[in-house]
Amino acid sequence: MIDERKPQVIVVTGLSGAGRSTALHALEDMGFFCIDNLPPVLAPEAVALCERGGMLRIALGVDVRVRAFLGEIGKVLSLLAAPNDAGVNLREVQVLFLDASDEALLRRFGETRRPHPMASADADGAIAVLDGVRLERERLAPLRAHVDHLIDTTRLSVHELRRTVLDRFGPAAGGALRMSTRIVSFGFKYGTPVDADLVLDVRFMQNPHFVPELRALVGTDAPVSKYVLSHPDTAEFLEKTMALLAYVLPRYEREGKSYLTIAVGCTGGQHRSVAIAAELGKRLGAERSVTVQHRDIGRRSEGAAAAGSDPDLGKGTT
Repeated sequence: MIDERKPQVIVVTGLSGAGRSTALHALEDMGFFCIDNLPPVLAPEAVALCERGGMLRIALGVDVRVRAFLGEIGKVLSLLAAPNDAGVNLREVQVLFLDASDEALLRRFGETRRPHPMASADADGAIAVLDGVRLERERLAPLRAHVDHLIDTTRLSVHELRRTVLDRFGPAAGGALRMSTRIVSFGFKYGTPVDADLVLDVRFMQNPHFVPELRALVGTDAPVSKYVLSHPDTAEFLEKTMALLAYVLPRYEREGKSYLTIAVGCTGGQHRSVAIAAELGKRLGAERSVTVQHRDIGRRSEGAAAAGSDPDLGKGTT
């Protein structure tokens, strides 16, 4: 179980050709700051610098060519965990090891026509690659004792490996940081938010703009919120929207999405969208990390402000 209150460091290693680069790319897509082939002596300092810069999820790629790491693996992992005087680790450090059968590795090196990192410079062909694989297995043997996650990629495609890494370390994994959800109210007259993943149009709802005592208020004011939320159509909309989100949000997490933006729009972004966004944030916030923003709540037409009236009055827009 991952302690999400601690900085997280994942050491990604394994046999050449087993998918280390793919695993690092998957972690990077999940928001990890990835460093590949960093000299081990610099790893604790590099992680500390990243943390001072606000990067608390870090992945380090290490291969067998960095022999100093293999000889001092226990010491390096201890330094990365940064135990305090009471022996409590201040970081959550895990080792991910990628493995595959000799036959699969030989096939992959044959398909890419790349030499094995451990192969002799004066040898070629399958024998040189196989020798490199066997030597690499010997050198990596001490590291296997420290492995937290072992993934055999023999029968996995690149996409299947990525999904496996997401399942192990993504937002939907047990104890891992969950996807952050952002709800933004907006006015269609000012344009749809460019970063919206889901857009909900609430212009069908009763419009407080046409209630004189509510026109000058906004959706965060109690009278407007009560007016919008009290209509039966609103209650049904919220019920069906929550059912939709209960279905899609875990699936976005399973795909490794770290954040999601839900945009709620009415015409001017003052009343209906604001009230609905606030209510959705309240309901979703009980179970996950949610922030609510009201993009256009303070926007008014300069001409309307100067004239003391709304130029869209009678057009059904607010």
